[in-house]
Amino acid sequence: MKKESFITNPILVGLATGLYPFLYNYYSNFTLVDSQGQLFFFIVFFLLIPIAINILLKIVSKKIAFVSRNYKLLLTLSNLVGFAALLTYSILGPQKKMILLVIILNIGFAFLLKNHLKKAVVLEYLLAFIVAIQLIMYVGKHINFSTEWKQLPDTIAEASFKKKPNVYIIQPDGYANSSSLKKEPYNIDNSEFESYLAENDFKIYPNFRSNYSNTITSNSSLFAMKHHYYKNPKPNAKEPYGLRKSIASNNAVVSIFNRNDYQTSLIIESPYIIVNRPELGYDYCSISYKELSFLSRGFDMVVDLQDEMEKAIEESRNQANFYFIEKILPGHISVTEQHSKGKDEERKFYIKDFEKANLWLREMISLITKKDPDALVVIVADHGGYVGLDYTGEQSKKITDTSLVNSIFSATLAIKWPNNEIPKFDTNLKTNVNLFRVLFSYLTENTSYLDHLEQNDSFLIVNEDAPFGVYKVINGDGTFVFNKVNF
Repeated sequence: MKKESFITNPILVGLATGLYPFLYNYYSNFTLVDSQGQLFFFIVFFLLIPIAINILLKIVSKKIAFVSRNYKLLLTLSNLVGFAALLTYSILGPQKKMILLVIILNIGFAFLLKNHLKKAVVLEYLLAFIVAIQLIMYVGKHINFSTEWKQLPDTIAEASFKKKPNVYIIQPDGYANSSSLKKEPYNIDNSEFESYLAENDFKIYPNFRSNYSNTITSNSSLFAMKHHYYKNPKPNAKEPYGLRKSIASNNAVVSIFNRNDYQTSLIIESPYIIVNRPELGYDYCSISYKELSFLSRGFDMVVDLQDEMEKAIEESRNQANFYFIEKILPGHISVTEQHSKGKDEERKFYIKDFEKANLWLREMISLITKKDPDALVVIVADHGGYVGLDYTGEQSKKITDTSLVNSIFSATLAIKWPNNEIPKFDTNLKTNVNLFRVLFSYLTENTSYLDHLEQNDSFLIVNEDAPFGVYKVINGDGTFVFNKVNF
């Protein structure tokens, strides 16, 4: 019996097709694909399906003369087209038009390279070996698995509420605070909407700001009530590991609400914060994992938040409820220099989305105040809109213009306290990290929890025009500084 050659072995060629894209997907998107369910899916998607296609091709070649005569060409097509399509997904995500274009182009390459399949397969295995080493080194050097930063310094985890209103945390992404909106570089007249808030008994906290610069780093600190300092990053590190789980899983805040017999609901417009499928700590989520594609990168589906809230309020009238409601508006300016239209045009785009955010907020506030007039309602942003910069990536440079630093961290805060009974200690509401400590002090009528407030500092990771590191750029009293954090 003739031994099958390496180059026509359907398993070895199929494995070569998907191995490098599989490993590259983990290397470039580790924090987005770290669940066990995703691992099993990607093994099938990247590895087993290409192998199965080649095995089927081999079986058919024994029964159909045309396939037998062109077996090597068809195997080359399977390999090169599959390799290119899977790698494009690993780099860009599920961009259907781009993947289709890559497939069409590589069909032509397959005809040119049908006599060089062995070289292609060897190259694919070599690339897989290289990225495997890179992945191991990246995980070993950059992935900080420690959860010590979440440890609370007091007994707030055992907090017992004396007041039990329904609590709504409404988060418009990137919505700057009222003080910053009036000044450069925003220059947005928001007086009409601020009057609307006042008419509906909201107190506005004009100088509130975030501690961290993006949704994941800011909200993970918000729900842990602790600083993580970006988890002591190393140069060239990507998103700090584990922070998504600190938002969607059984974090300190959700645990406290659950302990006080609250129904907890995560009402999100897109799956951005749950794309890596963490074990949910909430009782309910507006996006089911059954609906969430394993190929998602976080923005491929949109939930109608108004419908979700109407349904949730009606179905949960007979118990205390905590809702975290996230809307991706107004957002922020473009992320990369390549996509930026320049700071002036980016500001115009932000203003358009800001106006949309105000319309949505009016609808949500109207719904809640009508259905649940005695609720504790908090409107709090995760960070600012970055207006004044050309693109958000400029945050990695040493920024000397304090108005631009402020633009990154400026975050709106407005609260409708039940019966308009505003606690005197609301003066402690300065940054996101301490928001829930103040709210829990109000709900428990226990001000001892305020003895362990975190520092109201704001931090950036800087790697241009200064030695790499985490820098405190605004200190607790709002003074702009540039002090490297020593770990």
